[in-house]
Amino acid sequence: MTDRPIPSGFEPHFRKSPLTEPWEPLYSKRTPDYVMIGLWLAEQHTNSRGMAHGGLVSALADNAMGLSCSAKLGNVTRLVTISLGMDFVGSARPGQWMQIEPRVVRTGNTICFAECLVTADGAPCARGNATFRVVTATAA
Repeated sequence: MTDRPIPSGFEPHFRKSPLTEPWEPLYSKRTPDYVMIGLWLAEQHTNSRGMAHGGLVSALADNAMGLSCSAKLGNVTRLVTISLGMDFVGSARPGQWMQIEPRVVRTGNTICFAECLVTADGAPCARGNATFRVVTATAA
């Protein structure tokens, strides 16, 4: 843990899940267009090389992109990931603020597309893209 301040606009993440529980505290910043996710990296977030684990980065990127598509669709809560792609272009280490900055590329009635940039203390460490299916009550 760190006693460093949380960047402006971020507050405790509103969407809890069993997967992300061990990674708390997580933070999010919401607007009508996106939901950013951020956290202070700690040892429990790392792989055996001491860098942020790719699974952590991918899961949080998926979360931020899906929540951003939902926000753009008027807070549709039922989206499922069809595909997720990640490119790891740098590293992130304990003590750094890691932030996922999503952008919704396109929304439709059944499919949404998003991309994101993941930074550690402002330096790019990954980029991602995802496709989501909008699940309606009749399609559930």
